[in-house]
Amino acid sequence: MRRLHVSLVGFGAVGQGLARLLLTQRERLQREYDLDIRLVSVANSRHGCIFAEEGLDIAELLALASQQKALTEAAHTQRWDSALEGIRAIKADVMVEATLTNLRDAEPGLCHIRTALERGMHVVTANKGPIALAARELLQIARTQGVQLRMEATVMAGTPVLSTAFEGMAGTRITAARGIFNGTTNYILSAMAEGREYAEVLADAQALGYAEADPTADVEGYDALAKAMILSALLFEQPLTVEQVTRTGITGVSREQVAQASEEGKRIKLIASVRRHESGKVEASVEPVALPLSDALAHVNGAMNAITFESEALAKVTVIGPGAGGIETGQGLLTDILAIARS
Repeated sequence: MRRLHVSLVGFGAVGQGLARLLLTQRERLQREYDLDIRLVSVANSRHGCIFAEEGLDIAELLALASQQKALTEAAHTQRWDSALEGIRAIKADVMVEATLTNLRDAEPGLCHIRTALERGMHVVTANKGPIALAARELLQIARTQGVQLRMEATVMAGTPVLSTAFEGMAGTRITAARGIFNGTTNYILSAMAEGREYAEVLADAQALGYAEADPTADVEGYDALAKAMILSALLFEQPLTVEQVTRTGITGVSREQVAQASEEGKRIKLIASVRRHESGKVEASVEPVALPLSDALAHVNGAMNAITFESEALAKVTVIGPGAGGIETGQGLLTDILAIARS
């Protein structure tokens, strides 16, 4: 049986989601993939990095996290003061980066990923910032080092978006991608289509855990913008800055506008769109759009996400699924880990 040593940076909802999957699916992964995945290190910004050569006790780590105790209370571990120190000291097969997204400079995730790649580790990430801002640089380092950088979880959590584009649609030329990439805004707009007011639905979304206490990244379109930047960099090899993506959030969408769209046989959705023109120029936008009911995206409601690819051979291909959540995003990370193991 093959053994794969995994180092995890970030132990919030996403990191814990992956850890839970590694724990609950361990026997199945051994049986079906002939693969023993050992989580040998875990790091976060508060507690630094802990390491155990034969593998950490995942159940113990999850229990500590649920009790809001320090990871450093885990038994029989080596410790470093920071995630970066741990990455520099540990030689794992795969480093998983699951820290929070930062679209200003992508740190500290960018430094974590760059360092791991330069040390010859494969990297899997759910962090949108480094891929949105530095995909070209990081992919070049990976190629030079002969390792893989995989990022399925950065667009729609565990829903297979990038693998659909690069593997499922291999051989055809993708010309555009547009989608609903934020569950919070889609939940709000879906509820407003039923006659509810924005402020009321936002409060409901916060109570349900769909929206943060500060929902700016969602409702002003920054989360969807990051995913548009990722798609431009990966699908079209054209990096974009935040300023190059036209952005309008949903805070200005009124119940009356939603009702008017409904009377016209349309539904308003926050759509992120990336298109490459024949000239090679790439245009990207995030904005509320009144979609006709003939559009598959018009029927995606609640907290669900979706993407429609346009290509020369397949016209339109739409993928619908969850786009957020600890377990769901953890599944995207696990999918990439297994892809690395198979290769």
